[in-house]
Amino acid sequence: MEPRPFTQLPLNPLLLQALASLEYVQMTPIQAQSLPPMLEGRDVIGQARTGSGKTAAYGLALLSRIDPSLVKVQALVLCPTRELADQISKEIRRLARCLPNVKVTVLSGGISKRPQLASLEHDPHIVVGMAGRVREHLEENTLDLGSLRVLVLDEADRMLDGDFEEASNAIVRLAPASRQTLFFSATFPDAVRDVSRRLQKQPLEVSVDTAAAAPEVEQTFFEVDPTRRLDALAHLLSVRRPESALVFCHTKKDAQDVEQQLAARGFSVLGLHGDIEQRERDEVLVRFANGSVRVLVATDIAARGLDIKDLAAVISYELPLDPDSHVHRVGRTGRAGKSGLALHLFAHREVSRLLAVETKLGIKIATQKLPNTFSADRPMTATVVTLCVDGGRSDKLRPGDLLGALTGDAGLPKEAVGKISTFDTRTYVAIDRKHAKTALERLRAGKIKGKNFRVRPIAWT
Repeated sequence: MEPRPFTQLPLNPLLLQALASLEYVQMTPIQAQSLPPMLEGRDVIGQARTGSGKTAAYGLALLSRIDPSLVKVQALVLCPTRELADQISKEIRRLARCLPNVKVTVLSGGISKRPQLASLEHDPHIVVGMAGRVREHLEENTLDLGSLRVLVLDEADRMLDGDFEEASNAIVRLAPASRQTLFFSATFPDAVRDVSRRLQKQPLEVSVDTAAAAPEVEQTFFEVDPTRRLDALAHLLSVRRPESALVFCHTKKDAQDVEQQLAARGFSVLGLHGDIEQRERDEVLVRFANGSVRVLVATDIAARGLDIKDLAAVISYELPLDPDSHVHRVGRTGRAGKSGLALHLFAHREVSRLLAVETKLGIKIATQKLPNTFSADRPMTATVVTLCVDGGRSDKLRPGDLLGALTGDAGLPKEAVGKISTFDTRTYVAIDRKHAKTALERLRAGKIKGKNFRVRPIAWT
């Protein structure tokens, strides 16, 4: 299909202005095929792999349907994780940057309801949230869907299965029957299509770019002795030495064990699972994204919604129970035309999982054996560290303010300052390890934007 510009669509000129400012010129395949029917008001099932532009597709569709002068909830996006909710809300705000007075509220679980209740005192136009928390607000009458025009289920395969299914169905029952309903995901099992027939009105199914890996991804399967799985993982990390690696484990306990054992071997590693608090979770993701941690160990559920740009490698500590999870794992690397690496360990007892992946992809997978003697550990260590400034958006502290303080009064060269991540009350900055001590001392002794802020290192050893 030839690339198509967004200007061919009947979009609000203010949305086209926002797209131009974001340098979004040509539509991706999922956008080109799903946007026209969505703009006509049709229900759609959109299937495309991670990183294909699904969020912008339904984001533009729902922004085209809302009336900013009507201060009511008109669009609701449900998703499975806090990280994905934050990611979606940021993208929708970016797309709505030229529209006047469009309010987007995030309703995530695992955090205090107090700021959410304050935000809901004046109805937002768009809500992005996790099904459990959205359901709570509906039951407590702090959220009203009476004016809802568009309902979106992102990662719909997760939202209509397992832990999220009951809450999602409860929300759907409270939504107006006249709504437009949009399902988007990288995979759609038959069970989800069955639900679609019940919840959607003659949906158009759009499926593009659903292969398990982009052509730029090097994908290899290794048979391993299950008693030496950790040694095999350390060997692959030591030999391949990717700049960053996301290691997938089947269970939370496996993720915790792998994190601890890799750390004991000297690797720069952190884990992501359900037992950590939201603030710690934020810090784990910040440190992995800015390069001050090289390896992240996570379960499939914990990794849903992570927006990690330039992820060099994904590694399956063991093959997932279903091939759809394999698709999600591999889709994390090799994004936006960049090369990626996907390595998978499997024991003989997991051959049935390998066969399921073959069936899903429609190909015969060539497996490889690891050497009898593994290489000595060459731990991947980080060359940057993370500093935390106890000030953020609520303090009107912007990334440019911190960069100016570091390269101005603190005297650091610009290349010593890495990624800056801003939250409501905190700002994190990656600093070249050689300059970290100087940066810490001078920030503590000086001021940022004319104010004194507490500055501390994050797990700096």
